[in-house]
Amino acid sequence: MVLARAPHRILVVDDEPDSTSLVVYHLARAGHRVSTAALPDALRTVRDEHPDVVVLDISQAGAAGYDLVIQLRADEDTKPIGIVLLTSRRDQADRVRGLGADDYLTKPFSPQELTLRVNALLRRLNAPAGAQSVMTAGPITLDRSSRRVTVAGRELKLTATEYRLLHLLLDRRGRVQSRPELLESVWDAQPDIQTRTVDMHVQRLRSKLGEAGRMIETVRGFGYRFKGPGRGRRAT
Repeated sequence: MVLARAPHRILVVDDEPDSTSLVVYHLARAGHRVSTAALPDALRTVRDEHPDVVVLDISQAGAAGYDLVIQLRADEDTKPIGIVLLTSRRDQADRVRGLGADDYLTKPFSPQELTLRVNALLRRLNAPAGAQSVMTAGPITLDRSSRRVTVAGRELKLTATEYRLLHLLLDRRGRVQSRPELLESVWDAQPDIQTRTVDMHVQRLRSKLGEAGRMIETVRGFGYRFKGPGRGRRAT
């Protein structure tokens, strides 16, 4: 007999009832166990319920929302919890990364996209311990545990999508990845995403990598492959 997987616990922290109910509905529909908390009660609720992921609307929370993220990351008991932030301003992206959040979405966003992002984060959090490693290729170093990417010691500012794309290409080094495969793995095959989006993100990633971007090889008529020096992994 195959036992059903227990639903993941998601805590939604938002002081706006309308937006909260919409987020809760879609996450629950995806099979998750969802609860809510207002910001003043959020830290206590996290410690009581031990959620797998916290979805926090910092556009409503303001400075107190940032403080909550800092508190969650500073406590060894809550540090492993995934954090997805909702923001109304695109210029908050760098600050969001600096706080240690796992992902963020800017408003307006579709509830389906939020569900896909949360599911992708849960897959990463539940990956085997061996996957939590530092990956190297020439001057490129990708630290999965901290989600940092450096080239010759210089840290890059990558978007969440660019990070996932680079990680996938590094992990499957030497193997050609078709555009549909990349869409399925990096973008979770969102129906409104086209194959040209893959090309655009690869171009941007190459540009940020500089000379090291040449290690991402175009396979005409098919997709992309990461080439270069031998594969390196060391456990964190």
